[in-house]
Amino acid sequence: MTDLVLANATLVDGRRVDVFINDGLIESVDAADATGATTPSEQHNLGGALLLPAFAEPHAHLDKALSGDRITNRTGDLMGAIDAWMGALPSITITDMIERANTALDMYIGNGVTAIRTHSDIGEGIGLRSVEALTEVRDTNRADVDIEICGLIMYPLAGTAGSYNRRLLTEAIDLGLDLVGGVPALDPDPAANIATTLDAAEEASLPVDLHIDETIDPDVLTLEVLARQVIDRGFPNPITASHCVSLGMQTPARQREVAMLVAEAGISVIANPQTNLFLQGWGVEAATPRGLTAIEALHEAGVTVAGGGDNVQDPFNLVGRADPLETASLLVSAGHLSPIEALAAVSSEARRVMGLSTTIETGNPADLVAVTAPSTQAAIASGGTARRTYKAGRLTGSSEQSVRRFRG
Repeated sequence: MTDLVLANATLVDGRRVDVFINDGLIESVDAADATGATTPSEQHNLGGALLLPAFAEPHAHLDKALSGDRITNRTGDLMGAIDAWMGALPSITITDMIERANTALDMYIGNGVTAIRTHSDIGEGIGLRSVEALTEVRDTNRADVDIEICGLIMYPLAGTAGSYNRRLLTEAIDLGLDLVGGVPALDPDPAANIATTLDAAEEASLPVDLHIDETIDPDVLTLEVLARQVIDRGFPNPITASHCVSLGMQTPARQREVAMLVAEAGISVIANPQTNLFLQGWGVEAATPRGLTAIEALHEAGVTVAGGGDNVQDPFNLVGRADPLETASLLVSAGHLSPIEALAAVSSEARRVMGLSTTIETGNPADLVAVTAPSTQAAIASGGTARRTYKAGRLTGSSEQSVRRFRG
């Protein structure tokens, strides 16, 4: 017996279908109202709602989420946010991080998200508190959302000066990191930082996701260093470069040159329009840069580019609704993507970066989101669009309910 039928759904290509779900997987996708022999235990009539592979959030900071009301970024820019966060660390407990992260999860799930990659600070001032908090959040919410934890290792990382951070990284891997990350462009030796990170990830057989070039300074181009190291050593694991803002400040020819290297290295890129639009360009009084990576050049080179929401109401981004459709809207407005491309960036492409299924097809996990909208463009344009979230064929959240998330 089929567990659930999502009836009268509209796919992105315009087909009206009924989706049959059994044991958490898509059993079949049939024309709507087609006569079938299967009797479902439960049926949800979606009324023509747009049905998509569930949204994924490929770049989050759950340890920082919803802290902006008590931590002030006095300069507005990236270093102001880092200084504010570091200054607040003595007052931030594991319990505090867990509570805020769970609140943010309710927001994400209600907005259609079933998978999140969150970065977790590791280093002086915070030690392993963030990893301990987020591993508990990950493990206690497995039924509702897949959470990947990427260790955001502080700098320096190489040499004698980096010994403490390297030791913490080893301990964090033992605690259960899913990926290894860091911020090499802020390290005194970016190339050594990248090499050390790749060494640790390869030894632990883990993927990598690095914060790369979160700056509008065109003289900083760590992305090229990363790509060349990955190519030269034949790094075997999946690798992601998040932000890559300074690539957007290069000449078109230089953008294409670096984008081809990124494609050759097999590096995926995550653009984070909300945070980068907020943090970049302070003090530039005329022709303020948009603070986005070179999406068009990366697409032309064949690089997978996903859209991330990044920070949610913290010193790095004072606003944010934990809503991929908000990210998609900014990718249209600031990144000049088409609505279909922007929606893919937060759905199928974000899922691709995380190694998840990207289509609504027989045999794939029934991780889906139904958006009450007549078209892709309408879904993005209407920020408050009603939606239902399904994880493994189970309704886990709904923006139509006063309680967004169902924990049963």
